[in-house]
Amino acid sequence: MNHPNDPGSAVSTVRIVSDPTPSGLPRNIINRELSWLDFNERVLRMATEPGIPLLERVKFCSIFSSNLDEFFQVRVAAMTDQEAAGITALLPDGISPARQLKMALERVRELCARQQRLALDVLLPQLAREGIHVCRWTDLSAEERATCERFYQDRVFPVLTPLAVDPAHPFPYVSNLSFSIAAMIRDDDTGEERFARVKVPTLFPRLYEISGTSRFIPVEDIIIAQLGTLFPGMTVGRATTFRITRNADLTLEDEEADDLLQAVEMELRRRRFGRAVRLEIDRSTDVEMRRLLIEEHDLTDRDVIDVDGLIDLTCLMQIHSIDRPELKDDPWQPVTAGRLAAAEEADRSIFAVVRERALLVHHPYESFASSVEEFLSQSADDPRVQSIKMTLYRTSGDSPIARHLIRAAERGVQVAVLVELKARFDEATNVTWAKAFERAGVHVVYGVVGLKTHAKCVLVVREDADGLRRYVHLGTGNYNSRTARLYEDLGYITCEPEITADAAQLFNHLTGYSRNVEYQRLLVAPDHLRRRLIELIDREASFGSKGHVTIKVNSLADSEMIEHLYAASNAGARVDLIVRGICCLRAGVPGLSENIRVRSVLGRYLEHSRIFRFANGQGDGQVLHLMGSADLMGRNLDRRVEVLTPLTHPRHQDWLDHTLDVLLDPDAPAFEMAPDGEWLRVGPASFEPHPQRRLYEWASAQQTRRTNNRH
Repeated sequence: MNHPNDPGSAVSTVRIVSDPTPSGLPRNIINRELSWLDFNERVLRMATEPGIPLLERVKFCSIFSSNLDEFFQVRVAAMTDQEAAGITALLPDGISPARQLKMALERVRELCARQQRLALDVLLPQLAREGIHVCRWTDLSAEERATCERFYQDRVFPVLTPLAVDPAHPFPYVSNLSFSIAAMIRDDDTGEERFARVKVPTLFPRLYEISGTSRFIPVEDIIIAQLGTLFPGMTVGRATTFRITRNADLTLEDEEADDLLQAVEMELRRRRFGRAVRLEIDRSTDVEMRRLLIEEHDLTDRDVIDVDGLIDLTCLMQIHSIDRPELKDDPWQPVTAGRLAAAEEADRSIFAVVRERALLVHHPYESFASSVEEFLSQSADDPRVQSIKMTLYRTSGDSPIARHLIRAAERGVQVAVLVELKARFDEATNVTWAKAFERAGVHVVYGVVGLKTHAKCVLVVREDADGLRRYVHLGTGNYNSRTARLYEDLGYITCEPEITADAAQLFNHLTGYSRNVEYQRLLVAPDHLRRRLIELIDREASFGSKGHVTIKVNSLADSEMIEHLYAASNAGARVDLIVRGICCLRAGVPGLSENIRVRSVLGRYLEHSRIFRFANGQGDGQVLHLMGSADLMGRNLDRRVEVLTPLTHPRHQDWLDHTLDVLLDPDAPAFEMAPDGEWLRVGPASFEPHPQRRLYEWASAQQTRRTNNRH
């Protein structure tokens, strides 16, 4: 028999079987799509937290809608395609694709009804009490109506295009997520009645503010009140608003990768003609018009979301942007990491700082601009820098980082950028930057056929005074200056020879032609990451009650990983999981996962970093800490290029330990999964002090302490 502390001890896994619970779902796995809807419900519940300022709760209500838009464009579209293809093979949770779609649509309808009640009965009345009104046409005074009519005549009417349906004019194409007005128009001379559609322009904000009064009215209400101007001599009858959602996922075949840029551009043009998957419509719409919209878009009643009040509450983000600081979160200014602040005072480069010791930065508590952007800026301008290589998954349309790369290439630095053209919903931005890079002389590549490159990595080669040296940035988040202010992420800048050599190997593999690449320190998917993580989980299981796995990810859905986590729990090891979004594992189930705790933390920042901690990962009681780009999803482990890097310096390990401890603190407000799969709000009734506040204050205190020590 193997000793329980022997790393070679055999660990049996728990196979996922269809052992149904009373709800009819398998006992030990949760459906991925339903789990995502549970996550979006948690987002909606944030709009009900009394400890969150009013405009921030309005923001969460808006985010719920934008999340749901993407869910329909990608996930519901995929489920609908599966159904149309007649796929009947059971999913990992034991249900059929058809049943999954039915359950998901029922759950969406329930959540949308809850959101509408929250907006109409709670948020809008509370806004009104604060002097912020979202009005309808009937709420306006005569003077306000006159103001709206002038706005209509001056700005709206000139850009409207009424489209009637008759034998010479087929039903007009309605683009994805566009907002439309449907109306029945009657010719009193002939008695003939026809359908017409008017697209609501996107040239101006959806909510029109009446003369700076904090009184807003939807633009579609103004248009409906003036519809007669579009159909002179006709009688405008019934009018309603609606919105169509279409399949917006890109489908690229591997053989198209020979000319991937052209293939993506072509697919982007096709995407606007994707199949309709959802109709949102005013509940008061009459039966005939409703039937027409359903039939013309090849939908069924199950695809319709009937709405009370405003359709598409993403417009509430406009309300969040108004200048009422007392109704918003108190501002947190990112601090400059202490060692970087000292270097700036002493006019020393980031390269000098990193040569002394690797640098770990925690965004947005610590500034992305003064660390990652500055690293690229200095690399672009430093005459000793000879080459820069970078992966680019998502970035902004006005990216400073992209401009730094172009500046470096224009002054003769050898710059190579792997642009991931298939980054969902950022394809157009990435195509634009790829062309700009090529014009500037950057070597642009598009990755490995059949894989997305999701790793976040920069490699800089510099001629230092003591010889050629490589510097590497590895991160958990995208090189996007805008989202870096909203997403919680980690970045690591180092010149450790083994890690930089691995990074060089990685780029050679991505831009060249190789297989069976071996790495000394980095864990790289799809070749090695899955196997190594399973080894580490099983190793913790072999230590029994002394084993402890702590993982922070965005999503956990991979069946094999779930099996091994269950096995670790059954062996007595503790498993703490911090999962922001999808979690298909069941926590706290006796005999299955009683040693597993799953927690979800939502707040002003989107928790985005991925951290892995194994209490016995390096043996002899030495803890192994990993951070990087990979979630525990099949796509991350098998179909993407991902990188995790170990952090070995005690200060960096302490930072990660402190972060995990704060997020797992039982006295912190969070959500925890119950054995039945429900997510319970735990911790104090008050939302503050929130874990993110504690981490920001801790980061600020660290910077203050370092500053005081310097002086």
